[in-house]
Amino acid sequence: MVRMARNHDHPGELAAADPIRLLAIRDIPLSLDEVFTAVGDDAAGGTALFVGTVRDHDGGTDVSELGYSAHPTAEAELRRVAEKIAADFPVRAMAAVHRVGQLAVGDVAVVVAVSCPHRAEAFEACRRLIDDLKREVPIWKHQRFADGAEEWVGA
Repeated sequence: MVRMARNHDHPGELAAADPIRLLAIRDIPLSLDEVFTAVGDDAAGGTALFVGTVRDHDGGTDVSELGYSAHPTAEAELRRVAEKIAADFPVRAMAAVHRVGQLAVGDVAVVVAVSCPHRAEAFEACRRLIDDLKREVPIWKHQRFADGAEEWVGA
């Protein structure tokens, strides 16, 4: 049997009642497996995962050290951002974790993932989640450069 049209009335095509599965600000290493597992959903046809890592340069200058700090309201703001994304997309499951403390080059700083009925929705919702997290959640990056200079980003 060949099926040509999608049934948009199927419950799997809709957002889950409570799609936010994992939100956290942590001072320990982050697990990609934990985030990916958190967004598993049998009705999701697409899962998008973004991993942000500490790179060895910024603005043409070598980075020697990096630390993240978060305001006490950061998790509440992260939830607000996630709820906004869940309201705008048919999200089946969503997760976001951000690291604080001192990180080395190559360390995972942030992981976000979104599962939706279809891949385009998952990609778009995941991109919005990381972009809004970086823009709206009060987490600040302190970079020290190889030349001895330093800067705060997002403060």
